[in-house]
Amino acid sequence: MGKVFVVGIGPGNFENMTIRADRVLAACDAIVGYPVYVDLVKDRYPGKALFETPMTQEAKRCQLALDLARDGKQVCIVCSGDSGIYGMAALVYELRGECVEPEIEAVPGLTAACSGGAVLGAPLTHDFAVVSLSDRLTPWETIEKRLLAAASADFSIAIYNPVSHGRPEHLKRACEVLLRVLPESRLCGIVRNIGRDGESRRILTLGELRDAQADMFCTVFIANSAAKELSGNLVTPRGYRDV
Repeated sequence: MGKVFVVGIGPGNFENMTIRADRVLAACDAIVGYPVYVDLVKDRYPGKALFETPMTQEAKRCQLALDLARDGKQVCIVCSGDSGIYGMAALVYELRGECVEPEIEAVPGLTAACSGGAVLGAPLTHDFAVVSLSDRLTPWETIEKRLLAAASADFSIAIYNPVSHGRPEHLKRACEVLLRVLPESRLCGIVRNIGRDGESRRILTLGELRDAQADMFCTVFIANSAAKELSGNLVTPRGYRDV
């Protein structure tokens, strides 16, 4: 019996991958994942059997990893960012069910809230929420409720999956929801291609964000009421200077 490692590879570049993730990828027999994520790691770990499934076939991908492990393979299923934050870890556990074999080990990685926040400065120093705008698995009504709750509680908010080809207006819709309780002047940020070629960032207001261009490679940040722009960086104070 083999083992399944559900590996968060961070934004995809080796410098932002954990030592633990590198170790299990180097030792495994097979790498399973979405094609974009497999492409990010395959050159660094040659000689591995590679298995890919497209978007919307996550269950097939995870079941394949379990089947390979039952055949005696040491298998890494790779996820962008963290394996448990919008990653595949929960689905692998669900598909295995109440069985205890094959063994599963979730290997954490650097999620986009952390890596993207570092590109902008320090927007998440205080309490924050993470919300995905993908309504493929979560109804939009639920997403809207979570956005309103986080904004009303004055959380900083990291927004994942802001737009896609099938959801071109979702970021604009989210901004309109947030503008019910937040001012147009609220500071925001967009980071694109975190840790990859063409990395870029932009600090703007919520009013400007409503009409801003973004894509599936972007992570969006909505600051809380205490945030400020300092020398071109988005910073949320923790309050140490007031102690």
